[in-house]
Amino acid sequence: MSKKSSDVVANKKNSNKNLKIKTLKQRFLSFLWSLLWKGSVAFCAFLFIAGIYFDQKIERKLDGPTWALPAQVYGRPLLLQRGELSQAQLVGELKLLNYRPVESVQSSGQFSVNQQQVIIYRRAFDFPDRPESALKIRVDFSQGKIASITDERRQNRDSIRLDPLLLARLDSDKIEDRVFVPFEKIPNLFVNTLLVMEDKNYYHHQGISPLAILRAFIVNFQVGRRVQGGSTLTQQLAKNLFLTPDRSLWRKFQEAYIAVLMDYKYSKDVLLEAYLNEVYLAQNGDSAIYGIGLASDYYFARPINELRIEQIALLVAIIKGPSYYNPRRNPERALSRRDLVLRKMVENNLISTADYKYAVADSLNLSKKRALNERANPAFMSLLYRELAAQVPRSVRNSNGLHIFTSIAPLAQKHAEFAVQKGVAQVSKDKQDDLQAAMVISDRQYAEVRAVVSGREVKFSGFNRALDANRPIGSLVKPAVYLTALDAGYGLDYHLNDKAIILKNGTGQRWQPKNYDRKFRGQVTLEEALIHSLNVPTVNLGMQVGLNNVISSLHKMGIQEKIKAYPSLVLGSISLSPLQVAQMYQPITMNGGYQPLTLIRSIMSNEGELLYQRGDRSEQVFSPQAVKELTNTLHKVTSEGTARSLRWRNPGQSFAGKTGTTNNLNDSWFVGFDRDEVVTTWVGKDNNTSAALTGSSGALVLFSYYMKQKIGK
Repeated sequence: MSKKSSDVVANKKNSNKNLKIKTLKQRFLSFLWSLLWKGSVAFCAFLFIAGIYFDQKIERKLDGPTWALPAQVYGRPLLLQRGELSQAQLVGELKLLNYRPVESVQSSGQFSVNQQQVIIYRRAFDFPDRPESALKIRVDFSQGKIASITDERRQNRDSIRLDPLLLARLDSDKIEDRVFVPFEKIPNLFVNTLLVMEDKNYYHHQGISPLAILRAFIVNFQVGRRVQGGSTLTQQLAKNLFLTPDRSLWRKFQEAYIAVLMDYKYSKDVLLEAYLNEVYLAQNGDSAIYGIGLASDYYFARPINELRIEQIALLVAIIKGPSYYNPRRNPERALSRRDLVLRKMVENNLISTADYKYAVADSLNLSKKRALNERANPAFMSLLYRELAAQVPRSVRNSNGLHIFTSIAPLAQKHAEFAVQKGVAQVSKDKQDDLQAAMVISDRQYAEVRAVVSGREVKFSGFNRALDANRPIGSLVKPAVYLTALDAGYGLDYHLNDKAIILKNGTGQRWQPKNYDRKFRGQVTLEEALIHSLNVPTVNLGMQVGLNNVISSLHKMGIQEKIKAYPSLVLGSISLSPLQVAQMYQPITMNGGYQPLTLIRSIMSNEGELLYQRGDRSEQVFSPQAVKELTNTLHKVTSEGTARSLRWRNPGQSFAGKTGTTNNLNDSWFVGFDRDEVVTTWVGKDNNTSAALTGSSGALVLFSYYMKQKIGK
């Protein structure tokens, strides 16, 4: 073959080879293109489907109730009015409400005291009847009572309410706990400080920040470990609301995608509000603290809008790592981080240099660790749960974020707890460590429970003696006997025999009642018999008016249990709890009107709708004249009768009341009342053995301590 022919063949082979290569390349490129566009279509379809799925999740979460908010339980708001309250009582209430004492009152939650004057900047609050704004007022005192109330416009006010104390949050699962704060009530300084520290470009990016992610990657790569994150606040919100805390690429993709969708659908303010109410900030026992509203209360015992500069800085610092910067466990670490936040605040012109120097010199100033848990007393919380179940419809109880307004008076509760602890320690004999007590404070005018204590360990949530300890009431029943007589037309000067008598009890056995001092006086007036709590004349009176009529009176006074008509009834053989006794005495203190004792005043929805309102109607069950005569006699009981030790125990104070003592001195009772409160007190032992105390040597002492606390002594 010639060289020319050979070259032709070779060229042909090369051409065929090149053609094959070209064909293979074309096929490969075609395959890649097919794979690319099909993959792109599939990916777009995936993004579309995932977008629909995530969008529905986002809408369900952010358009509906974002959180299952616990019900908030409030005490009664203190009503300031002329002629009421001492300066000491007002200051005591302000301290319980965590108002801050200052020299010059400038903002809500502050007060100052100057001789016979208290200046208060009342907090804004949405009361059940209407919302009221923050207001600066001046309260002047004269002769130990409020003389005038003047607001910031120099207008005289007859009365004004303070915001009520938040006592507890009812969270059924004990997992999450939060107080929702709307965006408009979050201080601008807090928002701006948070953005400086966590997401400077928050209002400029679209949910994710590629530059922040790249910067974090470079920094982490340089140091060989994760020291910086690139997530925006929107991404953090997406993770907190919808995702698990694992660090997989799939989770990061979901986080970014959800963040972009949320940023597209909702305003920056709405998302920031959600973030600040969702962020985890502490662990309080079994409950987690979520959101800056509850965290502000947990760390500083005050609402978020009252935080000082250094407190705002600390709360922002904690957001970075609630466990790592826990100020109670790691105070030095938290302080260092707080000071860094303060430096950033002054560098970004959020605060002045003078404010910075003042703030950085301050300590952490945390509230007591258990302050958040100590406002609620298990005794009145138990009564609250029972009343909710008995009086409030299930549909209301199951609503989200209820605001429950109660009649609990925080200062009265504090004084009652002190009186029980101090009083039991005082009356215990021979180291009676098993001596117990209970106390119920009720309001004379409105038939409301103001305070409940169920034992000497006032925060113990076990057996509730105030509600469940049914014990013989002894001579506490006698006013019911005498009221029956007075209501039937008997006079206080009516004479009763005080001579030995023998009766038969329910089993046919002979019963011979005796007076406590084992003496007989021949004849005594009805008034004398009650003042000195004489047994025999009381039995004679009970038999004359009729035991069934006495039982009828007890039912009118609110005792619902079936009572047998035994003669021993009139000496207190029936058993009642302290709360039932308080109910029994309520008509005596309400001019003969009956109204059930209650704790719940009203319930509002999270949106401000009134869902439940306590009824205020009372029923006249006894003659006002008969009740007046009885009350005057009970006043003499405390001045010259069985409770006369109150004259030297509480000089200058005026009371009416009745002692009660049961067989073998097992139970010591006293019910006393001044012009606005009824105090029911029991002292005894859970095993029903002798407490070795009469009504005057036991329960009356606790009553005395309470009344001393009430007037600030």
